[in-house]
Amino acid sequence: MENIAVVKWVMQHPRFSAWVVLAAGMVALLVVEARNVGLLPSQWVALIVATVLVAGACIWIISWEDKDNPEDEAEISAAEDAD
Repeated sequence: MENIAVVKWVMQHPRFSAWVVLAAGMVALLVVEARNVGLLPSQWVALIVATVLVAGACIWIISWEDKDNPEDEAEISAAEDAD
């Protein structure tokens, strides 16, 4: 399964791929819930851009926990040295 290009890319870029997945889900919910509101195209664009940025901020905040555990930092540095 790790030989599939998409899976390999996701494993190499976990935060970016999480951002893409979360943003896609949030935008889908936004479109479903606001479809009958009567927004102008420029308002849709602004809402979608804001939603994608919020998703990025969420992933960034969640990634703060990755740096809290010193054991994880040792594993990460060991993996980088092996590359």
